[in-house]
Amino acid sequence: MAVEVRDLVKVFPAPGGGTLTAVDHVSFEVRRGEVFGFLGPNGAGKTTTLEIIEGLQEPTAGATRVLGLDSVRDRAEMKQRIGVQLQAGAYFDHLTLEEILDLFGSFYPRAVPPGELLGKVGLLEKRKALVRQLSGGQKQRFSIVAALVNDPEVVFLDEPTTGLDPQARRNVWELIRLIHAEGKTVVLTTHYMEEAQVLCDRVAIIDVGRIRAVDTPLGLIHTLPTAYRILFATDREVDPEELRSLPGVKEVGPADAGGFDVELAVERAQVTLPAFLEWAQTRGVSIDDVQVIPATLEDVFLALTGHSLRE
Repeated sequence: MAVEVRDLVKVFPAPGGGTLTAVDHVSFEVRRGEVFGFLGPNGAGKTTTLEIIEGLQEPTAGATRVLGLDSVRDRAEMKQRIGVQLQAGAYFDHLTLEEILDLFGSFYPRAVPPGELLGKVGLLEKRKALVRQLSGGQKQRFSIVAALVNDPEVVFLDEPTTGLDPQARRNVWELIRLIHAEGKTVVLTTHYMEEAQVLCDRVAIIDVGRIRAVDTPLGLIHTLPTAYRILFATDREVDPEELRSLPGVKEVGPADAGGFDVELAVERAQVTLPAFLEWAQTRGVSIDDVQVIPATLEDVFLALTGHSLRE
């Protein structure tokens, strides 16, 4: 395993007295070579968990291991083999990108040349620039590539696309895919449902310091009683009871999307849709338009926690 977390607890003093449990008996594993994501809202415990694994904080209880090394006891050895993304404000303001990478590389027995790293993210022509002179997307790409200076086996990325516009976000996604394609394990945190669904091999859904579920994005979605919605438009009244009798249909109601009349909540669209089309043909029901909408990790999060990711 690349990462092993066992019964992890982190308690902080609360501002008004008492204590605040930021991480509450969390356990999970990250396999070598996968992209593993923590999906949850701000304040869910994602960053605290990551910092304990990285050796930046000590746990109140429990243990974490990276590449078989204890994050507390073997911290120095572990840090030689991992890469940790820093926020843009953490860099020396008077050093160029090239100088920062040279400095970081001096901390390791073997370092990747700055030109090779900057070329990987399209920043070679910016090698003499200061971090403050970069755009938001360029800063994020630099912060990620700076975590690769020691050619790490495991890379930790904390909210790698927060604050970026859609195009800059996709550029960072491509960089993460490139890192993964090189055989590295990637552990990231995010509160973007689409990011977790697109990038991650497996996702841990975390809320108020507890992991609610861990699985592949598709596996999590398939835990829902209704993993798909079928919306259709028709020019005549239909019998809801007939629709409920179709295989896999759990709910029938008015569509909440413009241009459609009826919505079916179903277990598996590939089972229900052929039966629905056959029913329409047999009954002589004219279907003007039909759309199949799969559930998302947002729906899973809502089902598990009772609130949305954005609340």
